[in-house]
Amino acid sequence: MTALLYLLVVLHVIISLFLIGVVLLQQGKSADLAAAFGGQGSQTAFGPRGAANLLTKLTTYAAVFFMVTSIGLTILMARTGSDHSVLSGMSGKAKTTQTTPAPAKK
Repeated sequence: MTALLYLLVVLHVIISLFLIGVVLLQQGKSADLAAAFGGQGSQTAFGPRGAANLLTKLTTYAAVFFMVTSIGLTILMARTGSDHSVLSGMSGKAKTTQTTPAPAKK
């Protein structure tokens, strides 16, 4: 089970780096020269919308795989059964003592 978890973590990191790279390589929606001077080139409400190119499709697939690996990691971590809380590790290290206040004098 731990080998699958490590494999999924490595795959998740690779997909996230790939997703970052693909998003950074894409041009903006209005990145052409006409947009610099205020022209849109089309009369549609949100600008011209062409067919999805390769980078757009790669972004979509990478996002889907990223979400699937995220859900898979969540399920695998929940099934390990051990307590992975940040606060659970503090119970043995930082012991606190409670004292009762002294009774008030009348």
